[in-house]
Amino acid sequence: MDPELRSAIGRIARVPQLLIACDYDGTLAPIVEDPSTAVPLPESVAAVRALAALPQTTVAVVSGRALRDLAALSRLPSEVHLVGSHGSEFDIGFVERLSPELVAVRTQVRDALREIAAEHPGIRLERKPASVAVHTRGVDPQVAAAAIEAVRNGPATFDGVTVTQGKEVIELSVVATHKGTALDQLRTQLASSAVLFIGDDITDENAFGHLHGPDLGIKIGPGDTQAGYRVADPLEAARALALLLETRRHWLFGERAVPIERHSMLANGRTVALLTPEAKVSWLCHPKPDSAAIFADLVGGSPAGHFSVAPERGGIPLGQRYRSGTMTVETRWSGLTVTDWLDKPARETTPDGPAIVTGDSTLVRVLTGSGKARVEFAPRPEFGQVSVQLQPLGDGLLVLGSNEPVALYSPGVQWEVVNDGGYETAKAVVDLSAAGGQVVLELRFATHSLEHHRVPIHERQAAAEQPWKDWVASLKLPSTARDLVARSALTLRGLCHEATGSILAAATTSLPEELGGVRNWDYRYCWLRDAALTARALVDLGSVEEAEALLRWVDGCIERTGGHPERLHPLYTIDGYELGAEAVIDTLPGYAGSRPVRVGNLANHQLQLDVFGPIADLIAAVADARGSVRDDEWRVLENMVEAVRRRWHEPDHGIWEARLPPRHHVFSKVMCWMTVDRALHVMREHGGEDRPEWKDLRDRIGANVLEHGWHADVEAYSVAYGDEDMDASSLWIGLSGLLPGDDPRFLSTVLRIEADLRSGPVVYRYHWDDGLPGREGGFHICTAWLIEAYLRTGRRTDAEELFAQMVLTAGPTGLLPEQYDPLAERGLGNHPQAYSHLGLIRCALLLDNMLKQ
Repeated sequence: MDPELRSAIGRIARVPQLLIACDYDGTLAPIVEDPSTAVPLPESVAAVRALAALPQTTVAVVSGRALRDLAALSRLPSEVHLVGSHGSEFDIGFVERLSPELVAVRTQVRDALREIAAEHPGIRLERKPASVAVHTRGVDPQVAAAAIEAVRNGPATFDGVTVTQGKEVIELSVVATHKGTALDQLRTQLASSAVLFIGDDITDENAFGHLHGPDLGIKIGPGDTQAGYRVADPLEAARALALLLETRRHWLFGERAVPIERHSMLANGRTVALLTPEAKVSWLCHPKPDSAAIFADLVGGSPAGHFSVAPERGGIPLGQRYRSGTMTVETRWSGLTVTDWLDKPARETTPDGPAIVTGDSTLVRVLTGSGKARVEFAPRPEFGQVSVQLQPLGDGLLVLGSNEPVALYSPGVQWEVVNDGGYETAKAVVDLSAAGGQVVLELRFATHSLEHHRVPIHERQAAAEQPWKDWVASLKLPSTARDLVARSALTLRGLCHEATGSILAAATTSLPEELGGVRNWDYRYCWLRDAALTARALVDLGSVEEAEALLRWVDGCIERTGGHPERLHPLYTIDGYELGAEAVIDTLPGYAGSRPVRVGNLANHQLQLDVFGPIADLIAAVADARGSVRDDEWRVLENMVEAVRRRWHEPDHGIWEARLPPRHHVFSKVMCWMTVDRALHVMREHGGEDRPEWKDLRDRIGANVLEHGWHADVEAYSVAYGDEDMDASSLWIGLSGLLPGDDPRFLSTVLRIEADLRSGPVVYRYHWDDGLPGREGGFHICTAWLIEAYLRTGRRTDAEELFAQMVLTAGPTGLLPEQYDPLAERGLGNHPQAYSHLGLIRCALLLDNMLKQ
């Protein structure tokens, strides 16, 4: 197939709503002498049937034949729309009912044509609801020419008659329509993003003439045409449809999506990247984690950008692992090892002073071994919305056309730049033996420098890894799941943004809570709650610097409320500012076809009164660990209590951000209680003044939730006041310390949540209707809460068993997404998720403490 046509099909296959329209005779069916025997090619029928069955895809056959004849001959399924008589007839009814005046004109035309046919032997008339076609196929050329001349000089001149000329056919209609107007009506009715039309006849030029923008026209056979592309015959047209089917199916449902939990994360305190088990960089946002992605293969497939390395011979890797105590990942095949890490800006001292070699983060990929490696570099800035050019130059490639300079330093690599569906991709085969056993690839951001780095690569790797190793060595790791806790701690540290102090809830957007579903959210922001719980887990391991940085960030957010901390949003951008509107990137198919792909998060506008509790709890933990409270932390603590004082009695949207009206959520009320309780603890233990009004506020909130949160019928604390549905977050009635572990009401609540929400190795957050379609997996954080509840209620063996099951759900490099599906036995949701890893750390520490007792 023509490479340009292949690229064009690749582009149109990836539009959100696609209309595919084809002529019948000469397109789906070869031209035959007897039109009544024209049956479609089996290859065409198979492609059309399969395309019509795809979501967001409509197929129509637009023919000059009468609708009844078209339906009888094609025998296509009802999913394929049929349009006959050049647009006068639709399978959903006539475009318009003929008026008596038009019926009279049609009768006059039929009578005149009948006389012409009688005078010209072999001429065949085809009567249609709004027209009559005069066929001359197989007729002596002189007779045919005379008949056409008689038609043109006779009935074709009648008032109200529209003439359509085709191959060996002329049609007279009393309705002014043609294939172009029919296509416009279909496009409007179906809200199509783009149209692909295939045809061979002169009448199809009307359709080609109405194509515009991203539309695609394919002409079959010779002759002048307005179509942009051409194929030789109907069989080649069938091949084009088959390619369209394959490409669109992959776009809609994902190209062999790698299980979420099998992805490894790279991090450098500035941004993050995800790596598949086959060493494909499938996710990287720049310059910050909440910026647009330059590689979005994870949610858009190969056309959305990737950076791949693999043996030329192919094959599954022998394994993938983190280098101990680092965020460096090694992927190994026989004869090839790929070592990946994210480097920080590198500086060198020169005689003229300091010089920046790389302008920002650098993705370093070191290929070592003795074999040949195949490399593909396909940058797609702005989630694939920006087309860039790749220019080989000196020791690498320049990425041109984006709003920021990018360069790929790759000395010794000979690149071939190819056009892939309108985008450029660089490909190369690297002979490691010929290169001395090692090739270095450096993706440098914010620079077009391709200069050689003066520091040897092994020294740079050691310099990048040492801070991670030093930090892990400083932690107080438990003996329980020690290695996995260390990996979880590194993961949480990798989600910290060093420049601001904020902490990501997760590294990705739109990884689904249900494969193929719509529960796909953007978690690349800093939730006050999630970030505080993350920092608290690190404090428990002995590291307070992340908490101190986060609390300074929170102080800045509070300052921007103008003295109204109760107006804090649940989440902010990495820089601490309000999010823009939630948007959908409808050109991306989503992970495994799970659409939509979202950017932004509407939860930004919700009222979530629980967010103050984890922050106060974090301040208390930091103060206890350090033995003192800083001025900015006192300020944050007082603001948290003041926010609770002003709003604790209000209903809110709750921790799970359900898009429902506010309710009096038990968890939110408990967190309001915990805010004041932890503030009183800090006052008591770290020299603050006595605040009796805080004690009164705490006791009033506690009494309120203990009374109104209890549901007598279910004998448990439920999701919200007066609701009988259970929610895993209600476990915090005891986890917070509001109720002691042996209180019958807490024991009863644990039993009820276990019965209603636990399924094997997971605990679901709830089963009540949250106003969204579809289902979801069990939440790792909820599993962690139940493990802690088991420990608090004396069920140590149950806690150990559930923790062991939770650990087994982790990916091969120890990472956890948000959820786990116990039936499909695979991870779900954004990845890696801070909640999941902080829950694992908390459980391991508690279990370790139990063993020491």
